[in-house]
Amino acid sequence: MSTIEAGYGSSTRRERTGWYIYDWANSAFSTTVVTAFLGPYLTAIAKNGADANGEISVLGWHIPAGSLWPYVTSLSVILQVLVLPVTGAIADRSRRKRQLLGLLAYTGAAATTGLVFLTGSRFLLGAALFLVANVALGASVVVYNSFLPQISSEEDRDAVSSRGWAIGYLGGGTLLLLNVAAVLVWSDHQGEVARWSLVSAGLWWAGFTTITVKRLVNREPVLGEHPRGSVLTDGFREFFRTLKGMRAYPLTLFFLITFLIYNDGIQTVIALAGQYGSEELGFDNTVLMPTILLVQFVAFAGAMALGRLAKSIGAWKTVLVSLAVWVVIVVAAYFIPAGNVAMFLALGVSIGFVLGGSQALSRSLFSQLIPKGHEGEYFGLYEISDKGTSWLGPLVFGFTYSATGSYRWAIVSLIVFFLVGFALLFFVPMRKAIAAAGNTPPARL
Repeated sequence: MSTIEAGYGSSTRRERTGWYIYDWANSAFSTTVVTAFLGPYLTAIAKNGADANGEISVLGWHIPAGSLWPYVTSLSVILQVLVLPVTGAIADRSRRKRQLLGLLAYTGAAATTGLVFLTGSRFLLGAALFLVANVALGASVVVYNSFLPQISSEEDRDAVSSRGWAIGYLGGGTLLLLNVAAVLVWSDHQGEVARWSLVSAGLWWAGFTTITVKRLVNREPVLGEHPRGSVLTDGFREFFRTLKGMRAYPLTLFFLITFLIYNDGIQTVIALAGQYGSEELGFDNTVLMPTILLVQFVAFAGAMALGRLAKSIGAWKTVLVSLAVWVVIVVAAYFIPAGNVAMFLALGVSIGFVLGGSQALSRSLFSQLIPKGHEGEYFGLYEISDKGTSWLGPLVFGFTYSATGSYRWAIVSLIVFFLVGFALLFFVPMRKAIAAAGNTPPARL
């Protein structure tokens, strides 16, 4: 049966397993494509097509070949800001939400698989395919997250969210491990191995998405199905209505801003830890790549462990604990001696342990603050705060480095995001906020 009337908290183990598997499926793109391989590979392709001055032409705009990857990444974030909330509004009014998830996922996977043609000097093709894939990924995650309140009750939502996040890290880490092993085995053909590693992420994403789409169950939209016009125009209309309507839920908005702040710190630590390890501590890829893998697998265990802790003391308290650990992490990073591999690996273990749990439990907390029927719209805004605001942390990091000339001071400057985030989250009255959204607070928060 593809559509059921009862929705919230009503699901089978089969459906939940299908939901978990999408985290396993799409995390391969984040680890293999974004974190590991596409940046260096696309830059090399761009350099192949550069002129004598090392510049390439992008729609008549001449830029250094080395700037293509950061520019196209920034553009994908801007496009996500435009696309994600509208996708959420469409999802909330669709009787075919699982098919919408499949459409977006297969589009992203197809674009990723298309990177098999990224050879020679086809840097524009690579940039275009990445834009499609990354925007499709973000939009699919909005739809995916909107299933969370429908397949889990208030009492087990923390565990369900943590389990999904943990499985995602395990899946992304597994494919990355296989691809890194391929690089080591065929070290004389690293370019070709990198290209086929990118393709493997697309095939992995599409293959496991099929299981998810088959197992998820459509539900009747609470708000009705696009009664006024087309799906697209109604999506835009409802998005702007949601922005206005958020004034009725100021505590939900306050939590969203709080998440924006501390998650920006988390994303910046993850994005710049490699640069800190190479430029300040003097490590090469023989240390950095295993550390990236280590973080992925420890994040699986950490998400599960913090999920269990949340069951005992509540998700709100557990996220506060994780933010305190993040403070310790950035301070510890400042004191690591250059060349000390053991301490750097210990830092990676610490990051991995709190990474998955802090993000998974933040997701489950936010799901409690959404009025029923608006899951997609609100998670569209949530994903923007996740993807679209990661400029602030790098800006603070870069400004501090420019002012001090020290990567150590730059990394420790990120402590402000965790301290401010902790303080703001501490003063969020979660029970009141959940009740104000029309939901039932869980026994433990």
